Amino acid sequence: MPQASSFRVLVVDDQHSMRGLTRYSLGQMGVANVVDVSSAQAAVDEIGKAQFNLILSDYNMPEMSGMDLLKTVRRHPTHSKVPFIMLTGQGDKELVTEAAKAGVNNYVIKPFTVDVLRKKIEAVVGALT
Repeated sequence: MPQASSFRVLVVDDQHSMRGLTRYSLGQMGVANVVDVSSAQAAVDEIGKAQFNLILSDYNMPEMSGMDLLKTVRRHPTHSKVPFIMLTGQGDKELVTEAAKAGVNNYVIKPFTVDVLRKKIEAVVGALT
């Protein structure tokens, strides 16, 4: 069981409001160590600088999609095994299948509640304490 207070999460979403909602939701779970960025390229830069326990990424972003970020993370030498949860406004079965093949650990359909996000995270990493 991971300690929420020591958990380090990278949030990637091009929409400021969604980054804020995700940060707030994580805070409600006791996760305070959150880095949020507005693009997949910024996320790649962050994973080059620091270790994360979880990555939450939007699927639809300009320039580099969440799927491209997932594939990049899975090739990264120190982050290839980091749990990755895709946030999407689409419940498209094709998208879910493609993400699963690329190594996503779970997905959350937006908009979401704190409870839904917690369940999706805990399904991947275990109960947060």
